[in-house]
Amino acid sequence: TRPGFEGGQMPLYRRIPKLKHFPLVNQKEYTIINIKGLADLTAGTDVSLESLLEAGILTTNDGPLKVLGDGDLSVALNVKAAAFTKSAKEKIEQAGGTCEVAA
Repeated sequence: TRPGFEGGQMPLYRRIPKLKHFPLVNQKEYTIINIKGLADLTAGTDVSLESLLEAGILTTNDGPLKVLGDGDLSVALNVKAAAFTKSAKEKIEQAGGTCEVAA
C-alpha cells in the first residue's frame, strides 16, 4: 500500500482544512473617509484627522487618515492625510484644493 493510505477512510491531508488566506503581517490600519464626506465643509478649510474628529465627521481614530475617491467635491479644501487614492487626489485638485501627505 502507498504511504498515507488509511484503508478507505478520508486521508489526513484531505481532512485538514486548507489554509486559504494568511492575514497580512503588520498590515497598516487606516481611518478612511470618502470625498463625499468632505463635501459639506466650507471652502478653504484645513482638513486633517484631528479636525474631522473635532467636527464629528469621524467618530473613531483607527490610525492614519486615508482619503478615498467616492463622491464629488465642489469646494476647495486643504487636505492633510497619510494616504490618498489616485481618484481622491484628482478630485481634490480639480476642485482647487491641495493634497498634503503627512507622515
